[in-house]
Amino acid sequence: MSDFHFDASLQDFETRVLHASLNTPVLLDFWAEWCAPCKTLKPILEKLADEYQGRFLLAKIDADANPDLARYFGVRSIPTAVMLVGGQPADGFTGERTEAEVRAFIDRFALPPALDHRAKAAALAQVGNWEGALEILLPAIATRPKDQPLDEPLNLDAANALIEVGRLDEAEALLALEYVAEAGRSEALKARIALARNAGDIGDDKPLLEKLAANPDDHDTRLTLSRFLAGQGHYEEALAAALEVVRRDRHYDDGAGRRTLLELFNIIGVAEQNDALVRKYRRALSSLLN
Repeated sequence: MSDFHFDASLQDFETRVLHASLNTPVLLDFWAEWCAPCKTLKPILEKLADEYQGRFLLAKIDADANPDLARYFGVRSIPTAVMLVGGQPADGFTGERTEAEVRAFIDRFALPPALDHRAKAAALAQVGNWEGALEILLPAIATRPKDQPLDEPLNLDAANALIEVGRLDEAEALLALEYVAEAGRSEALKARIALARNAGDIGDDKPLLEKLAANPDDHDTRLTLSRFLAGQGHYEEALAAALEVVRRDRHYDDGAGRRTLLELFNIIGVAEQNDALVRKYRRALSSLLN
């Protein structure tokens, strides 16, 4: 098994491949069991994926088992390789290639070596392997020369991953350093920690849900529920709860529902994978207010 090459199908293509390609180039390898050239090309691609250590990812797709994907990418013969960058096909090739030819192709798109630590961690985080991301990020921080300036993006990636796995004290220690270029992201991560600690203090949403069942117009309780859900990482449910307060009474507590949504947008929007969710609820808020 490898962290850098994997089998993909139509069922998991959006989550494992398209989303990953927003941060890291993903090479699609369309193959089939009966294809002799595929058996020559695939080991070369796997070897390079492991060698490049996350500078690109390799998604292996059985063309016979996934005809819709093959059709979508215009596969007419196999093996066919297609490089996805930012969710879009950038280039590709068909047929056998030497290792040197494949390497030259990949080098046109692979992330630069200087981004190795963050790129490898981002690839793991994209598929929910936060512990794996931390195994890359934390040693990179620990071994960074003390006389070099703070690597703000690297540190904040690590703080984000620590929050995701519930290691809040360690995340706070990283965030206690001074961030200048990424001050906004640092503050948003601190706010995420505050939400997580608040959710831990509340412990259980059952009493909140019972109060809302008895009185659906208890807006203060609904906003408390929204922050509780956000602290547990249930972002869509949190946004939906705050939006419901705006829908029921946009003027409640001088626009508390709208303020809560804007606060959550800033906190949730720090992570690129939440962009679509934040856009969705920004549109919904705008629709209610206009």
